[in-house]
Amino acid sequence: MLKLEPIVWPLFGLGMLVGGLLYPAFLLVATLAQPLGVLSADALSFERAHALASHPIGRVVLAAAIAFPLWAGAHHVRHLSIDLGGIARDAWFGALCYAVALAGSVLAVMAVVRL
Repeated sequence: MLKLEPIVWPLFGLGMLVGGLLYPAFLLVATLAQPLGVLSADALSFERAHALASHPIGRVVLAAAIAFPLWAGAHHVRHLSIDLGGIARDAWFGALCYAVALAGSVLAVMAVVRL
């Protein structure tokens, strides 16, 4: 039987890194720094965000910020269901969780490429 753990753990770890470091920093900037006047009014403008998302490095960061937390969430849902004695003992539930994360990752990459 194929074990997915060696494949999923790095994706889970990256998802936790992105969700634990990038999202709080963005929320700090968007909800506190900009309204309090620490940043200029046009720091979060559409033109500036679009320019960042249009740059190749910005596209990679944007795709990672969307895709990796999906893998972390899928892994958490699977293991939460195992801990609660739910349906996760069945192999199909783990496959479903990771298939949803894979589909979301593919859609995120496709959306970022089409920018």
